[in-house]
Amino acid sequence: MTAVLSRASALAVYSCAFLVGCVLMGFEMLGSRYLFPYFGGGIGTWASLISTVLCALAIGYFSGSAIVDRRPSARTMGSMILISALYLALVPATADQIMSEILEQMGDGASATLLASTVLLLIPLTLLGTFSPIAIGLLTRSAQEAGRVAGLVYGVSTIGNVVGTLFTTFTLIPTIGSRAITYWFAAVLAVCAGILFIPFGKKPS
Repeated sequence: MTAVLSRASALAVYSCAFLVGCVLMGFEMLGSRYLFPYFGGGIGTWASLISTVLCALAIGYFSGSAIVDRRPSARTMGSMILISALYLALVPATADQIMSEILEQMGDGASATLLASTVLLLIPLTLLGTFSPIAIGLLTRSAQEAGRVAGLVYGVSTIGNVVGTLFTTFTLIPTIGSRAITYWFAAVLAVCAGILFIPFGKKPS
């Protein structure tokens, strides 16, 4: 028999899919606030941010699919999310110095803006990008339900993306500031990691 996630574990995974989706897009929006004082808020900055996010997700999806073929587990997802949380927790204290160095060494052209957004976003969002493929692998019990599970995971995650984008842009940024939001995002990810480390148990299939 093959061990699959229990109902409680599955609910935890779907809940984390929503929260990770919120943080992922919320931090992309927040990235513009870190880059703006140094590289402006024009279309070039947004092109760099969007391209970096898409590259991070692509790398994360490929990496997650490789993990699924080996030893996928909720703890693996939790570990990825926890490392991302630690990275985000370092951003407020280090971002200004890094952005200043890039601006001083490379100016404010396209390559500098792309490098700045890469340093800011690529590592944490790549780690978060591994979540969905691993989650789908863990939640899928048979080939017949693979499409339904994939649709649910990506659907829940995308709803999280929308909520994270709107809530960060229209509520969080105007009220509590970029650095405080970054710490809150790190805390949310740490909670998700803690949830995934809980041994909910498995049921046979």
